[in-house]
Amino acid sequence: MPQNDPTRPDRRRLALIARALRGAARLSLAEPELRGLPQLVRPGDVCFDIGAAYGMYSFSLAHLVGPTGAVHSFEPQPKPRGILRTGVRAAGLDHVHVQDAAVGAEPGELEMALPVKFGFAPIHGHAHINDGVRQPRPNTRFTRTRSWRTPIRTVDEFCAERAVPRVDFVKVDAEGFEPTVIAGARATIEQHRPSLLLEIEDRHLSRYDTTAAEFSASLRELGYRMHTWDGRAWRPAAEVTTAQRNYLFTVDGPGAR
Repeated sequence: MPQNDPTRPDRRRLALIARALRGAARLSLAEPELRGLPQLVRPGDVCFDIGAAYGMYSFSLAHLVGPTGAVHSFEPQPKPRGILRTGVRAAGLDHVHVQDAAVGAEPGELEMALPVKFGFAPIHGHAHINDGVRQPRPNTRFTRTRSWRTPIRTVDEFCAERAVPRVDFVKVDAEGFEPTVIAGARATIEQHRPSLLLEIEDRHLSRYDTTAAEFSASLRELGYRMHTWDGRAWRPAAEVTTAQRNYLFTVDGPGAR
């Protein structure tokens, strides 16, 4: 049976997962931008999912790029990464590659902090890098923080090491560390001009002494234009607001390739 045969069991499983995720996004149970990915990603594309968590984007991207493409998923948290790996193996996805690492501006190692609510319930969505710039602000909802050392990769170093031929799409959700991730991807961005889907929120960026306005301006200086998903299409956006979490940056506009 050919690898790209849509009737293969693994392809059918992936199609079902992707359909379920799109349905969840339609019901606001998953990020709405999942529905806009088909306008950005094509079969054979190479995608990076940075801050992959349980794989909401990784599985969606895997379905869109198909077996001729590749998805490189980076997740430093053991539990979400383990669940993602289990799902990838169960679905037989040879083109999804899960990495045990966070992503930053320089390769190395940094502390990962995971807030824990009521002393026993980890809040995986608030895990972040402690890089010494600023300690997290106290939050009475969280009674303590777990921490561990995590490897740090850069997109540029990873692409050079793995001889990644091209990069078409990069999604980053790193709880305020997004500018540092982009700093370590400058060569890749300048060479391949991938679409960038980034979480941009002042409440997280302030941890690293930057702002949404500064970050978005730096991307415009690289020749990118900003867009948001309105439920049906990607629309040009003039500024970052509290009404949106995720912002798309493209050079030629969504779907222009």
